[in-house]
Amino acid sequence: MSAPPPPYPGKGQEAGYPAQPPPPQAYPAQPYGQPAQPYGQPGQPGYPQQQGQTTVVVAQPAVTVVQQFRESPVHTRCPHCQAEVVTATQFETGSFTWIICLVLCIVGCDLGCCFIPFCVDGCKDVTHSCPNCKTVISRYNRM
Repeated sequence: MSAPPPPYPGKGQEAGYPAQPPPPQAYPAQPYGQPAQPYGQPGQPGYPQQQGQTTVVVAQPAVTVVQQFRESPVHTRCPHCQAEVVTATQFETGSFTWIICLVLCIVGCDLGCCFIPFCVDGCKDVTHSCPNCKTVISRYNRM
């Protein structure tokens, strides 16, 4: 009928491969237990000399974290008692509150509406204090 199929192209010399694998490469004989290079101190005979190597030292600048004492409590170290604390905040009437009151009075809100800034925490100054020793750590002034 028909001729047998051709041989598989991945095997044999038809695919361009040698019929037998190459012989293993011979490495120089070295007895076990002896290092490839002798150990020693720099400057002594037998120590491998390495020239042209330089050590690069990279110095990174110190990062200082500047805490911003604003409306919300801040995690910090108390300078008085040296404790790690989250500050206690207290809102107090400051110059910004009085200026807003004066502006509202000039605009025409003189029948009590000019006192609204005294009820709004967003118009007041913020005092940060240590909850342990009650020392004032910082104060945030709106003006």
